[in-house]
Amino acid sequence: MNFIPYETFEHGADIGVRGYGRTLEEAFANGAKALFSLIVENFEEITPERDIPVEAEAELLDELFVLWLNRLLTLADLEGMVFREFRVKISGNRLEARALGEGLDPDKHRLGVEVKGATFTLARVTREGEFWVAQCVVDV
Repeated sequence: MNFIPYETFEHGADIGVRGYGRTLEEAFANGAKALFSLIVENFEEITPERDIPVEAEAELLDELFVLWLNRLLTLADLEGMVFREFRVKISGNRLEARALGEGLDPDKHRLGVEVKGATFTLARVTREGEFWVAQCVVDV
């Protein structure tokens, strides 16, 4: 069986993002990749040349995942960037990460859908067998 690190799924007028990982951190990172693959159609062409620190804290893992994605969207907007790689560390209810990417360039990046925010709809972070799954629906 091939390991698929992330995917998107239809949910009414919105879209779900789902990350898988052998660790919780990998699932969160891959969920972020699913998010940015919606925003930039040629996601794999984003150059991870600049990194931005990201921190989040929440009581529950599903809440932490939604907060993480919303922080990334805010940082992308404030910094005028798109991200491709994510180095995530989770300790208890605290996340510390580095988001790597580059400045948004309409000549280079084929823009996909505009994501307004991550929501708690279908939000869940669970362990399924040997993999962690982190998912939620994003408002587009």
